[in-house]
Amino acid sequence: MERDSQFIGQSGAFLDAVERASRAAPMRRPVLVIGERGTGKELIAERLHRLSTRWDEPLVTMNCAALPETLIEAELFGHEAGAFTGATKQRIGRFEEADKGTLFLDELGTLSMGAQERLLRAVEYGEVTRIGSSRPVRVDVRIVAATNEDLPEKAARGEFRADLLDRLSFEVITLPPLRVREGDIEVLADYFGRRMAAELGWEGWPGFAPHVAEGLDKHDWPGNVRELRNAVERAVYRWDDWEQPIGHIQFDPFDSPWKPVSPVRPSSQRAASPAPAGPTGPDLENIEDLRAAVDDHEKAIVEHALGKHRWNQRQTAKALGLSYDQLRHCIKKHGLMQESD
Repeated sequence: MERDSQFIGQSGAFLDAVERASRAAPMRRPVLVIGERGTGKELIAERLHRLSTRWDEPLVTMNCAALPETLIEAELFGHEAGAFTGATKQRIGRFEEADKGTLFLDELGTLSMGAQERLLRAVEYGEVTRIGSSRPVRVDVRIVAATNEDLPEKAARGEFRADLLDRLSFEVITLPPLRVREGDIEVLADYFGRRMAAELGWEGWPGFAPHVAEGLDKHDWPGNVRELRNAVERAVYRWDDWEQPIGHIQFDPFDSPWKPVSPVRPSSQRAASPAPAGPTGPDLENIEDLRAAVDDHEKAIVEHALGKHRWNQRQTAKALGLSYDQLRHCIKKHGLMQESD
């Protein structure tokens, strides 16, 4: 679990989720945290533990998706020596490790039906039985589980035990994705940018150029806060002049003119593939201002070319068939960055 447990944000949806976690923390009941990848489910789990009466007891984390199905039960409940091939000595499981504390089960939806059945018994009776043993062990564990799946839908399809879901859903905290957290992208980007600038030893924080700030706000952020942090920190460390606002950001780190090309499949098996990354054409059906549409498309082309050539203006001008002065005029016209040397 990440140790950077600060909550950064000001949107109502985000603050409501944090407040709900704070209210649920003192309770001894299970809590289910739901959210897309990168929304901060681990941080909510840590908050639930740190604000509870168990704060000075163990917080044990297990990623249910990180282990093969054959080992999950042994990890959760432990095993006796000789219980199966390779079990050379006794080992206590995560439940016993978390006794008197909190057990955080990440990616809960990936648990096998067999593991779900044993987990249900542990939650109901407060007992676990190591594999290879017939003697149950009493444990006092508060369960916090997280998933990015629709567990009620899985339960309706028979892929998740409905009785276990009932046991674990005393409180359900659903985290909002970054794209709906109004105003938080700017706050988070500034925070991550300043932190990276300090790590690099910059003497000040120049902020982001207007077109970069606009791009940050318009991006969908499918990876949410984790993706935003990576994009911002990558943009800062690649920028050479701390006195100038950050003028370029690459949202897709894999975007490159030299990335490997997938082998060509037979036409009968070929699926439709997404268009290559780059400036998109205007929406021809909804143009109401021709001059503005042309300007927007020109801006997107120039900005993409500058990023591709790492903001080397002479290389960019050559690639676009422009003179250096013509490119400088475009940069100034569209406000792509402040005047540079």
